[in-house]
Amino acid sequence: MEIKELNNDGLTVRVSFHFAKEDYSEGRKKVLNRFRRNADIKGFRKGMAPASLIEKIHGGEALVEAINTLISENLNKYIEENKLTIIGEPLPVEEEDKKNTFENNQEFDFTFDIALAPKFDIALTAEDKIPVYNIAVNDAEKEEYKKSIYKQFAKLDTCEEVKDGDFVIADLVQGERKSESTYISTTVLNEEGKALFIGKKAGDEMDVDVNKIFPNEADRAAMLRIKKEELAEVEPVWHLTVKEAKTYVDAQPGEELYNQMFGPDKVKTEEEFDAAIVERMTSEFKQESEYRFMLDAREYLINKANITLPEDFLKRWLYSVNEGKFTMEEIEKDFPLFIKDFKWQTVANKIMADNGLKITQEAVKEQARRLAQYQFAMYGMQNVPEEHLENFSQMILNDEKQSRRLIEKAEETIVLDFVRKTVSLENKEVSAEELRKMNN
Repeated sequence: MEIKELNNDGLTVRVSFHFAKEDYSEGRKKVLNRFRRNADIKGFRKGMAPASLIEKIHGGEALVEAINTLISENLNKYIEENKLTIIGEPLPVEEEDKKNTFENNQEFDFTFDIALAPKFDIALTAEDKIPVYNIAVNDAEKEEYKKSIYKQFAKLDTCEEVKDGDFVIADLVQGERKSESTYISTTVLNEEGKALFIGKKAGDEMDVDVNKIFPNEADRAAMLRIKKEELAEVEPVWHLTVKEAKTYVDAQPGEELYNQMFGPDKVKTEEEFDAAIVERMTSEFKQESEYRFMLDAREYLINKANITLPEDFLKRWLYSVNEGKFTMEEIEKDFPLFIKDFKWQTVANKIMADNGLKITQEAVKEQARRLAQYQFAMYGMQNVPEEHLENFSQMILNDEKQSRRLIEKAEETIVLDFVRKTVSLENKEVSAEELRKMNN
């Protein structure tokens, strides 16, 4: 066996392996013996088929397996002996591999590219400066926020006549078919449908062609309360009677709204409501500010590390590891985002290692808890009982994909906390609108 280092540019190493018959013959013999022990061939007792027959049936397969074992063992040995820290996995140089023919050939040559992890320093001091953006809540922003709250907690109430955006409760009749007290939202109607309903009042009647006003079959089937596949059997014209018009009415300051938002008896007066709104806005602005800090810190640290990566190799590796799920054109398109994220992960790992930072189970659980709170908040559930939060957090942790992301997020949080304590923070005052524009 002969191993040659053909090229080493500091980013990748190209290595060739030459295998002669004496290198793989013993391994091939062991594979054939295994095949023989497990062979169940008609006319022979299990494991007693002649070696010549096993050779005839499995000889080529045994050779390939023995060669692959040799390659794997020697690649790992080469990496260990040369103390290489690598990226991804070694990739075969295909144009070299194609020269090998397993039939009637006793010597083989294989060539691999090995990507080297970059070597760099990322020592941080107070001389490193990263901006931190602070937002003060002003009266105009507070009023806008309160308006959005009133709309978020709005309720359907009866109105005199239908307007755009309102709901209609109607009975639809066609012979013996009935769909009673059906909710129809004007927001899903086409222009022809809206024109039919706007201005209508309780008690108004009309014939409607449901195919025209509900071109979407799923919406039409839901309205008529029948299965989608039954629509073809139904005549399109129905007699409709408006039973009630409904519109969303904004919530009003008061005990009901306060309890919905903050829990029973937490907020009792409008002054306390205003103070709680400012506290919530400040918390949300802080999250936006932290998000901006994360973006700026990542950018600063990536630029400071100035990492050079073997990009051509990484594109090939991505194509290989995804087993053809993506074309090279798709990989090229998304590669700038991948390489930036890869650089950040490399820098974060280096900071963790250099400064003895560790990811704890508590840190991952905290990330799961934050995600659970965020998902509940998206549905307007701000005061979720501790038991529900704990159960939902555990469900997130039990999902392998989400758990992996939480570990990455926990690592990022630990690194950013360290960075925040180590570098100089340049405090800058901005409005909420300015910060949102930056973040978007």
